[in-house]
Amino acid sequence: MSTQQGKGEKQHSREWFEALIIAAIFATILRVFVIESYRIPTGSMENTLLAGDFLFVNKYVYGPKVPFTDLRIPGIGKVERGDIIVFKFPKDRSINYIKRCVAVSGDVLEVHDRQLSINGKPVPLPPHAQFIGTRMHPGERDEMIFPQFSTFNKDNYGPIRIPRKGDRLKLDALSFPLYASLIADEGHEVSLQGRLVFIDGAPASEYTVKFNYYFAMGDNRDNSLDSRFWGFLPEKDLVGQALMVYWSWNPDMSLIFDPVSKLASIRWQRSGMMIH
Repeated sequence: MSTQQGKGEKQHSREWFEALIIAAIFATILRVFVIESYRIPTGSMENTLLAGDFLFVNKYVYGPKVPFTDLRIPGIGKVERGDIIVFKFPKDRSINYIKRCVAVSGDVLEVHDRQLSINGKPVPLPPHAQFIGTRMHPGERDEMIFPQFSTFNKDNYGPIRIPRKGDRLKLDALSFPLYASLIADEGHEVSLQGRLVFIDGAPASEYTVKFNYYFAMGDNRDNSLDSRFWGFLPEKDLVGQALMVYWSWNPDMSLIFDPVSKLASIRWQRSGMMIH
C-alpha cells in the first residue's frame, strides 16, 4: 500500500468518525430539547393509551428544561386542560408518568359522583376513558387519597383550588396536609406544632406560592395513581406533551418464543396514531 493511499484511508476514517460524532451530538440535542421517546408501562390511560404503546413526546411545546437545573427555555405553548402530558413523578423524579391535565393553575376542581367539574362547569369524560371499579359514595374515606385526613375519595373529590404562582395560602392545622408538601418542595422546612404552622423555624399564617401547579388524572379513572392520590403537579416537573404512537405491541403476549404470537402481539393499527 502506498503512503498516499494510506493517508487517504485515514482521512476517510476520520471523516466518518467526525460525522458520527456530529450525528450523536445532534441526536442528543433533539432528545434533550425537542422530542423524546416514551413507553406506556401501565393501564392508567386505557383505553386512550395502552400498555405497550411507544410514543413520541414533544418537549419543545412547553419549553424544555436546561439539564441539571430548574431553568426552562420558553416554549411555543402552555399546558391546557385536556392535554396528555409526560412529567417527572413528584414523589420520585427518577420516574416519568403520563396522565391527562384536567385542571391548570387557578382552577377550582371538583368531582361529584364521578363527574369532573372545573370552575363549576361539568367536563365530559374523554372519548376512550373508562371506569372499571366500584363506585364510592360521598364521605366514604380512602386512606390513600390526597390530602391526608380529608373526606375525599376517587369518585367524590374537592372542591379544591389548584395553586398558582403568587397565591397567598392561608396556613393552619386544617390546611397543613393540603400545602405542606408543596411548601417543602419549594425549598422550605415546614412543620405543624400544635395548631401552628412553622416555615424554616418561624411561625407562619400564610405562604406565597413560587410556581404554577396542575392537576393530572388518568383516563382509566379507577386504575390510576394520579393527583387525587399524590397532590399537585409542579410546573418544573413537566417533560412534554404526548404527540403520537409510533409503535405498539401487547406486552402480555410472547415476542420471543412463538413466531405466531410475535406477529399477533403487534398492534399495527395503532402505529402512527396521533394522541388526543
